Amino acid sequence: MTIPLVTTIRERCRVCYTCVRECPAKAIRISGGQAEVIPDRCIGCGNCVQVCSQKAKQVRDATADVRRLLASGQRVAAIVAPSFPAEFPEMPYRRLLGMLGRLGFSVITEVAFGADLVADRYRRLLDGAEGRRYIATTCPAVVEFVERYSPHLVGSLAPVVSPMVAAARVARRVHGEDLAIVFVGPCVAKKQEGAEFGRGELDAVLTFPELRVLLSEAGLGPDSVVEERDFDPPLARIGGIFPVSGGLLRTAGIDDDMMTGDAVVVDGRATFVEAIREFEAGAIDSALLEVLACTGCIMGPAVTNRAPLFSRRRLVARYVKDRMAHFDSERWRSDMARFEELDLSRGFAPADRRLPGPTREELDRILARMGKVRPQDELNCGACGYDTCVEHAIAIHQGLAENEMCLPWTIDRLRDTVDALNMSHRDLAAAQDALVHAEKLASMGQLAAGIAHEVNNPLGVVLMYAHMLADEAGRDTEHGQDLALIAEQADRCKRIVSGLLNFARQNQVNRRPVELRELIEQALRSVRKPDGIRVRIEVAGGELTAELDRDQMVQVLTNMVANAYEAMPGGGTLTLSASLDGDRAVFQVADTGVGVPAQNMGRLFTPFFTTKPMGKGTGLGLAVSYGIVKMHHGDITVESNADPGAGATGTTFRISLPRQGRTD
Repeated sequence: MTIPLVTTIRERCRVCYTCVRECPAKAIRISGGQAEVIPDRCIGCGNCVQVCSQKAKQVRDATADVRRLLASGQRVAAIVAPSFPAEFPEMPYRRLLGMLGRLGFSVITEVAFGADLVADRYRRLLDGAEGRRYIATTCPAVVEFVERYSPHLVGSLAPVVSPMVAAARVARRVHGEDLAIVFVGPCVAKKQEGAEFGRGELDAVLTFPELRVLLSEAGLGPDSVVEERDFDPPLARIGGIFPVSGGLLRTAGIDDDMMTGDAVVVDGRATFVEAIREFEAGAIDSALLEVLACTGCIMGPAVTNRAPLFSRRRLVARYVKDRMAHFDSERWRSDMARFEELDLSRGFAPADRRLPGPTREELDRILARMGKVRPQDELNCGACGYDTCVEHAIAIHQGLAENEMCLPWTIDRLRDTVDALNMSHRDLAAAQDALVHAEKLASMGQLAAGIAHEVNNPLGVVLMYAHMLADEAGRDTEHGQDLALIAEQADRCKRIVSGLLNFARQNQVNRRPVELRELIEQALRSVRKPDGIRVRIEVAGGELTAELDRDQMVQVLTNMVANAYEAMPGGGTLTLSASLDGDRAVFQVADTGVGVPAQNMGRLFTPFFTTKPMGKGTGLGLAVSYGIVKMHHGDITVESNADPGAGATGTTFRISLPRQGRTD
């Protein structure tokens, strides 16, 4: 099992997909909204570490291993990458080396000499290339990429170790095989490379930030008083420029002129992948392709100095220039000859990590799930971390991505959810209003039932004796007329009480199949039509039936018709319609009358509310109608306009009822 090189701190991951976008190997899996680095796919380039603004990516830490080595009593060597001037511009390099000595490193050598040796091997390799093309293997992330994602190009990898391994072999040759070796540098992938070579080559790989942690723990900083020292021999010539893009070619003296075409230099996340693809296709026919996953090692993911590229290049160049001013060429040539036969070869093996892609049908299904059914639906916005919608769909098929990573799709779903929530909110508000209204009606019904019961009998007595006295006094006499008025008002009170009883009574709904047109016609026959009013009946073709309580629904429609007639004192048109809407029966009663003022709309179904003159109405008709509709498990709504300036005036009541009866 591959030990994870880079892991995610889940609580810091904010699902921005930046790491997905920046990973050249697509080794990031999004699962449950969290980014997870897949060890078997990771090439160790460290791009995800560099670009994560939330610091959610952490690299496997080697500080504990180095502490153990330094405390073991064993001789430990630090081999320092040539990019160190770009990391530690705040102090002279001799002081830095003195601080390493204070930590406990007994041998300190520069990897730049290993770079000199490696450059020499490349020069020899190209001299005997005889038409072969090679991919440079100085960058471990590039080697991992080729082995895993272009395994058929493994034979084109230059069979030469990296400067790190070369420097380690030199250190053991000079200082003994029992020497423990720690590489210090800017590269995350070096940890993976060091683990592959194992003990016998390297004992630990320490990044620059990890070295800073150890120095801080020891209380060592730029102003520390330490015994300054230089690198232990052998010393490098111009291998110090190796961490700069094209450094291999300059160190080896290989021409990268476009006219001669001996070598091509490529660096950077996107460019190096494209270069390997073009090398594979034969578009790059130079003898050597020098490829770096970073823009030179000085821009590696484990460099803490935030200075821009050319500032870092200047720091490295100045260091090499200063060293060359006092360079011992004879000693260097002697050292190069001494290690001329040192074995710096290595082999490579395919480790194919490519994933099968979907069929065209599978791809279309995945795209359709994300709402991309037409080419113009594929926005290719890159918000998901993939360049195109098709690449995102392929990653979903491969188990690396999720639908929710598509920002436009997520926005559409969020909009649908908001719309559904708004609709639910409106339905809930309507249900709450209906519940409040029902509770109000229930309370008033109980009160009305009590009043009606107590008042009805005395009213009957008053009415009976008023008629008897009127007959005895004579209807045409003054007393007879007064008694007739008493009887008339008592009769009116009795009608009000009767309305109260109808309102309060908890009637059972006796459902039977009824024809909707017949209900409308019966309601119209129950109310005398005033002059000047035209009545229209609109019923969809065919016989429309529903299971309703005939008498109660006739009462509802009769109330509506009566109210409509009274709303059109100057004449107008009354339209009654019936239709079926799925499993609902729908009635509409529309008039062209004066309309209901906006301030009265919320009180229409309240008992005793009426806009009619005194003595013309009880205000119970709509309340009773509302109760009947609700007992049918239906809904009643009203739309009205009383302002001529806003358009034609009038009122429309809409009653919607289930066609099939429900069991209460």
